[in-house]
Parts: sequence; structure tokens; C-alpha cells
Amino acid sequence: MIEIAGKPVKTTPPQLSLSSHEKAILQSLMSTHVTYQYDSLAQLSFEIALRRNIVAASYLMMNSGAGFTAFAYSRCNPYFFRRLANGGFLLHPHVNAADAIDDIFRNGHAYDFECATAIIILFYKAVLDSIDRASFNRLFRNLYLYSWEHDAALNLVTTKGTDFVIGDCVYFNNPDFDPNNDVWRGENTIKLEWDLYFGHGIATKTAAQVIAHLNSQRRPGATRSAYLLAQVTRLNFTFVRTFSETGYTPRTGLDQLVVRTDKQHVHLY
Repeated sequence: MIEIAGKPVKTTPPQLSLSSHEKAILQSLMSTHVTYQYDSLAQLSFEIALRRNIVAASYLMMNSGAGFTAFAYSRCNPYFFRRLANGGFLLHPHVNAADAIDDIFRNGHAYDFECATAIIILFYKAVLDSIDRASFNRLFRNLYLYSWEHDAALNLVTTKGTDFVIGDCVYFNNPDFDPNNDVWRGENTIKLEWDLYFGHGIATKTAAQVIAHLNSQRRPGATRSAYLLAQVTRLNFTFVRTFSETGYTPRTGLDQLVVRTDKQHVHLY
């Protein structure tokens, strides 16, 4: 459910100005049992744009050539990053953070990392594509990529629950993983569609397919199945909207809708 300025939103199909991805994200927000509250239509539009960019970044990473591996064997482009002993990547001071993030997607063959780092990279890329580059470079000039480590400005929020929305990160847990191959103790994924997920190392799969893959990586004698954890990680969309010093904001089809407010609802046409 969505509320704008304290009033529930009603939509009148087919909202021709919205792209197919924007419609899917809007419907995904409206169909959960959680109420998502916005001060304005512009605030909602920004979140939909940022979620759209998370999905786009997922497909870009899948096709980038970036490899999947454990921290011990990680690789990065030495022009942009210094690889640390723990397998993390630290931005060189002579390069811009925006150029470094883009390089991962343009020259993926130079990179290998595991699925948690992949999610953080996806979030950085989506933010980069949603604000101006100068602001991104200022905010993330000390960029460090390692597992779930991230700059405080990225401000990820993890909560319990199953209100999974397109563009969220959700985790498939594998309690009986093989300790000799612990990269498959679980899989961090981005929800792309109603039942389609991207995970670095497994590409795009349905929930059942992700679980089947993880089950194939269990220890001998395993009895417990992998499962989708009741937990969601997402960006603080309202906070990210304040990042751009130039006032740049990505556009969506919501910006072209007609808005009518009555005593009880906000109607979008």
C-alpha cells in the first residue's frame, strides 16, 4: 500500500506513461501488506527510479563478465583499486569513485568477487545513475568494497519481514552448506520481478531454482533445505534523494501522471 501526504493512493490503469519496469515496481509497492509513506509524488517517483536503476545494474553486472569467487581469490582492476589482504578493494586516491564503479560494469573480466560485495556494488551503481557524478565522487571518495562493508552515506536498512519489493536485496540461506565450499552458505540476490532474482554467481533464477542450486551445494547427509529468509535490505531512498547538489533527479512516467486528491485518496491517472 502507498500513501502520499497521509492519503492512500489509487491508480487508474493503464498508466500509459509508465514503462513496464516502472509499472511493475509501483504494483510491487502497492501490493505489500506494509504501508509505504511519501510526502509527495516526486518522492515516490525518485524511489521508483532508483529501484529501476538497481534492476538495470543487476542485468549489467550479469552481462559484464565479472567472475564469482571467494574473498581469497578476488581480483580487481589495479588502475582503480588496490586489492587488500582480506580480498577487499580500496579506491586509489588518483581516480574518481564514479569512474571506478563504472569500470566494474564495463570491464568486468578484470574483476572477481562474491555475492555480498556484488550487492553493494549494485547499490553504488544505482545511486551513481540516480544523482550527479560530482556529488557521487564527493560522497564516496574513500570507496571500499568488501562483503557488506559500505560507506555510511549509502545508509542501507535491513529489516525483518517478507514485504519484498522489486529492487530489494533478499537472502536465501543454506543452513546445511558444505563447509569445504562455504561460498554457498547462502546467496544474496536482488528481486527483479515477481519471482525472478539476480545473484552474482547464479545469474537470474526463480526462488525455487535458487533453492535447488543451494541444495545441490549442501554437505553430505544434509537434511535441511535452503530457504528464503524473512529479511529485506534496501537503500534509504528518501536519504539518497538528498545527495545530488545540482538538484538532478531521474525521471519516471509518474512525473507525467495526472494527480487528483479527494478527502480520502490520492488518485493517479
